[in-house]
Amino acid sequence: MPKIAPFLTYNDQAEEAVNLYVSILKNSRVISLNRYPDEVPDLGGKAMSINFVLDGQELIALNGGPHFTFTDGFSLLANCETQAEVDDLWAKLTADGGEPGQCGWLKDKFGLSWQIIPTALGQLLGDPDPRKSQSVMQAMLQMSKIDIAALKRAYEQE
Repeated sequence: MPKIAPFLTYNDQAEEAVNLYVSILKNSRVISLNRYPDEVPDLGGKAMSINFVLDGQELIALNGGPHFTFTDGFSLLANCETQAEVDDLWAKLTADGGEPGQCGWLKDKFGLSWQIIPTALGQLLGDPDPRKSQSVMQAMLQMSKIDIAALKRAYEQE
């Protein structure tokens, strides 16, 4: 069975993006990096492809030129155990031009969409009591960065 890996295509920032991701996510590393030959216009000497691991997930990044852009139809999901993890990833991924979104979504400075989601969200939304889960859903819909304490308050109000 073939192994499947997300393939992220950047204009010319693949190496910068991978270095950021590897520096902020545990159990992450660059596996290999191949560079464009110097004679390739606009990309000579830059990273061509980078195989890397983010918290155990293998990915590939490519510098493909300006006609490649990301869309909201693809995102990377980071499951966080604590509010400190949520806060840390949120701050680092929205820094230097990243954009916060709604309901735990953001775009990093390279335009890649991320979901920074605490595991508590799924647990609270999965409660069999529809009043509790709906209360949590309504609280989440008002958030940009997910606030675990606020979710728990909404859950406990019902």
